[in-house]
Amino acid sequence: MLGAQRRIVCMSSAFRRGLRQTLRTQENILMMNGPAQKRSKVLTVDSMNPHVKRMEYAVRGPIVIRAGEIEKEMEQGKGFPFEEVMRANIGDCHATGQKPLTFLRQVIALCTYPALLVTTDLFPADAKERARRILNDCKGHSIGSYSDSAGVEVIRKDVAAYISNRDGIACDYNDVFLSTGASDAIKIIMKLLLTGKDGDERAGVMIPIPQYPLYSATTAEYNAYQIDYYLDEDNKWALDVNELKRALNAARQHCIPRAICVINPGNPTGQVLTKQNIMDIIKFAHEEKLFIMADEVYQDNVYGSDSEFHSFKKVLHEMGPKYADQELASFMSTSKGYMGECGYRGGYCEVINLDKDVKYQLLKSISAKLCPSVSGQVAMDVVVNPPRKEEPSYDTFMKEKSFVLDTLKKKAALVTDLFNSIEGISCNPVQGAMYAFPRILLPEKACIEAKKRGQTPDSFYCFQLLEETGICVVPGSGFGQKEGTHHFRMTILPPLEKVEAVLGKFKEFHLRFLEKYK
Repeated sequence: MLGAQRRIVCMSSAFRRGLRQTLRTQENILMMNGPAQKRSKVLTVDSMNPHVKRMEYAVRGPIVIRAGEIEKEMEQGKGFPFEEVMRANIGDCHATGQKPLTFLRQVIALCTYPALLVTTDLFPADAKERARRILNDCKGHSIGSYSDSAGVEVIRKDVAAYISNRDGIACDYNDVFLSTGASDAIKIIMKLLLTGKDGDERAGVMIPIPQYPLYSATTAEYNAYQIDYYLDEDNKWALDVNELKRALNAARQHCIPRAICVINPGNPTGQVLTKQNIMDIIKFAHEEKLFIMADEVYQDNVYGSDSEFHSFKKVLHEMGPKYADQELASFMSTSKGYMGECGYRGGYCEVINLDKDVKYQLLKSISAKLCPSVSGQVAMDVVVNPPRKEEPSYDTFMKEKSFVLDTLKKKAALVTDLFNSIEGISCNPVQGAMYAFPRILLPEKACIEAKKRGQTPDSFYCFQLLEETGICVVPGSGFGQKEGTHHFRMTILPPLEKVEAVLGKFKEFHLRFLEKYK
């Protein structure tokens, strides 16, 4: 018995010695490795999709961020040499003071709260008729239900009727799909054009320079190759076919060219393509087997007395059977024109000559997105199916529409004339769209200072403009420009009296800037 007890004590002593040794070993390991490591993030800047990091979107870039910071600092009492930030960086019509169209908002209100159809006499009969017609085509008679992926059928039919009336050419509503703004439709079509390969087998997309940053951002996100073709600033930003050929030939070793994007009327340049220009583009695209993407969201915004909007579809049709098989997608939006309903995100796309099997894949692709905003679809319906002459809302609608477009026309001329009257600035006529894109001749001293700050010269100029005057514009480098030239984009949307005041402050700033850096 005594022997057994001794063995237990010995075993216990050995166990304790082993335990102490184990603890010492673990302690040594902890001392060597340091504190316990935290679990690393699955998604870091180094591990995330590199194509997303390549994306840039200038109209909401660093200068706009700084404008927001200044506004917050002003709210907190910090003093600046101006009373408000003037946001002239983006085509957001209502944010700059434009009033919503009465009829459009009436129809949306009735669709949103159908009880108003029977409980009030505040709304005209034609607005109620439009709302009932749309609601009857919505599941459960509610715009809160999903629509078909391509959009509410009756609205697509109205879009087709609008296109038919505009061009004098029949449009099949099955070739139309509605979208969350034109931007969404543009990305949907561009995605179809990708090759799914890398390197010199990537899809190449021809983009006008200067361009709307959606296109450069999307090509970067989708890992497509951006083929820059330059608009001719010395010829009112016209398009030269020789430049198209130069750009395409230079890009062939880097990609497989698939499409050409055209913005008409132009953003940021404000030009309106002539019919001959459009014919040249169609011939070029047909010869080179390129898909045409026609961004026509500013088709109502034409101000030049010698300018006229021509849809690519109509010109293509007029060019005869030789070009009858040319593939084309055209885009429209509720955000621009005279409507300015940016927040509703209404848009449509018409596809022409799309292969039937590709169209099936297109419909499959958009079905994965369920459907675009139905409120936005309602807004688009009013745009393509406005009040008719015999209806009670016609006079008010036309008065409001004419006021917006006439005022924009006055501001287009005012901005053009004033910029061209200032030393060191030249500006092509604002023939259409909502922007001026003046060229600024910056002193060498200013370019050197910009380099010291790690900024492009036009970004440096625009930052100084913001800090001294509160005027927020976008540097031309965000849109692309010929090397050695400097520009900025300014919207003409603010009220006329504000535009006049802004231009006065701008002129004073510009002359001070030249004097400082001469």
